[in-house]
Amino acid sequence: MPVTIDELTVADDPAAWAALGFTVANGGCRIGSVQLRFAPELRDASGKTAITGWSLRGVTGTELDGLATTTSIRPLPAAAAAHPNGVLAIDHVVAISPELDRTVAALQRADLQLRRMRQQPTPAGAPRQAFFRLGGEILEVVQEPDEVVAREGGRARPAHFWGLALLAPDIDRTAELLAPHAGEVRPAVQPGRRIATLRRSAGLAIPVALITAPG
Repeated sequence: MPVTIDELTVADDPAAWAALGFTVANGGCRIGSVQLRFAPELRDASGKTAITGWSLRGVTGTELDGLATTTSIRPLPAAAAAHPNGVLAIDHVVAISPELDRTVAALQRADLQLRRMRQQPTPAGAPRQAFFRLGGEILEVVQEPDEVVAREGGRARPAHFWGLALLAPDIDRTAELLAPHAGEVRPAVQPGRRIATLRRSAGLAIPVALITAPG
């Protein structure tokens, strides 16, 4: 059974997501086949734990180098309809590690399948990234830059979740609907794709980007 994401717990106010055109019901929101469970009571001032955990199907262990994980046996649901803002699915979940090789090894021990490593730096300065395919979604694990590692206390710290990239096939329309909270639509790192990030004014607890489908 391949590893897939059942649920992500997000320490955020569901009203903030509803205000941005997401369909929210019963304290949650399904994006594609993944359920977001909102738990605003878990939010802390640092913002570093705004995605507080996830549940995975098919995983053979839950010690994922600090990424809080539980197992799920719920069947994979049919994908939800597009949200009123045009968001269709989660493209990738982003996690950050102070020691990428250690985190990758922990994920592989739990039977997550490494698809590729990217050795080139990102525009934000991350020197390397690892990518795991989890059904329709991707887990992107980003290596912290050396200066961040030094500032935050070294490489012994655990990995942590960071944010989401959401699939918006008509990104120009979605950015228009989310104005003034969506930044400029620009070319993504991946050739042929375009991306825009939501600004702090959107009021979400986690960084969120919008991205087009692969060409």
